[in-house]
Amino acid sequence: MDQDTKDNTLATATRMSGQYEQLNTSETVQYRVYKRRFFGLVQLVLLNIVVSWSWLTFSAVSTTSAVFFNVSASAINWLSTGFLFAFVIASPATLYALNKYSPKVSLVIASILVLVGNWLRYAGSRASPHGNFPLVVFSQVIIGLSQPFVLASPTRYSDAWFSSSGRVSATAVASLANPLGGALGQLIGPMLVGTDPGSIPNLVLYISIISTVAAVPAFFLPSLPPTPPSPSTSSRQPLPLRDALRLLLTNRDFYLLSTPFAVYVGFFNAASSLINQFLEPYAFSEDEAGIAGALLIGVGLVVSAIVSPVIDRTKAYLVTLKTLVPLIAIAYLILVFAPGTRSLAAVCVTMALVGGASFSLLPCALEYLVEITWPVSPEVSSVTSWTAGQLLGGVFIIIMDHLRDGWAGEPAGTLKRALVFQAVICWVVLPLPMLLGIGKKARERGAGARDGIIQG
Repeated sequence: MDQDTKDNTLATATRMSGQYEQLNTSETVQYRVYKRRFFGLVQLVLLNIVVSWSWLTFSAVSTTSAVFFNVSASAINWLSTGFLFAFVIASPATLYALNKYSPKVSLVIASILVLVGNWLRYAGSRASPHGNFPLVVFSQVIIGLSQPFVLASPTRYSDAWFSSSGRVSATAVASLANPLGGALGQLIGPMLVGTDPGSIPNLVLYISIISTVAAVPAFFLPSLPPTPPSPSTSSRQPLPLRDALRLLLTNRDFYLLSTPFAVYVGFFNAASSLINQFLEPYAFSEDEAGIAGALLIGVGLVVSAIVSPVIDRTKAYLVTLKTLVPLIAIAYLILVFAPGTRSLAAVCVTMALVGGASFSLLPCALEYLVEITWPVSPEVSSVTSWTAGQLLGGVFIIIMDHLRDGWAGEPAGTLKRALVFQAVICWVVLPLPMLLGIGKKARERGAGARDGIIQG
């Protein structure tokens, strides 16, 4: 897009805002938030939990799952990889649904896919003494198709239902529910299965029942609030999707933030999927791997719950981003050496550091993307960034699986080379977000651009 086209697009958005201001001058609009907004937020939380739990069902019990299905550990990894690639496939439909319709439509679509996928997966696990592994993989892909509809919805939902003083917290609660589901999967899976391969079908059944209970309420949610929660919401008329994508792809700050966001999401997904395989060669049990995985997510949730309200009040996006990104890179560097210590405490502390920094970054980055890409609708930057992260997650799992062994002096099956690869890439992208806010235009875009243009 050339500069004239970009200016015309921005001018159109500004004129639309002005037209709404004139309308609101002659016809008073009552801005308010409704208690019912929390019903939709709870539904987003529940769906994100069960989708993520379904994704990591087999990761913390990968060895036992491989025995039950009579396949290799690499084949079990495809249950996670296929799930992540399914996100990419469903992203265009997600982008269209969130841009064209209310968030409820996306939640209903996700609920249908969750129901179908989970019960097909249970059927696959019960099909024979060793299950029907291809059917389980297919079912995992169906569940994966649901993920973008719930994972990319929080910014759109918070924009539609919450005022500016509560959007970051609402986005954080809904977005961080996704890894909470992963924590439950990491912790509960080993507890239910133990070392008995025959318990795998029961594990799948329990998750299917919980997913059904979580998915059904989506059909009864309200679509949109009767009146908008803030002037920015009432004045925002979504750009045509094609124009929004063109504007997004010519935004320098978008690349500076979305690139490290995608890389860190990708490695978080890979680490969550491979954690048992990181630790098992060093004599850690599946239960211990589950504890480390749960701490990775649990500590992250606690830290983010503290950080997100502070960001809501201060809007200190840049300071937060530029503090957390180096911490994430340092944490992944430490992770290279943690398994070799054969100390559960060392592994848990490292995982807690990765989780605390990563989870605090997540809602801050998503909301700041909305700010720096205005007048592009929130769902466009969210879906685009999440899609890149999930795609990289699948690619990283494949690469890291192929980096197994090959390190002198390390035990058989070690993923030491994979951990080094992970740390190196994290450090390579570290400088990008440090360039955010440099230059007059960047500072203006980051300083409440949405509400600033609408009010001014």
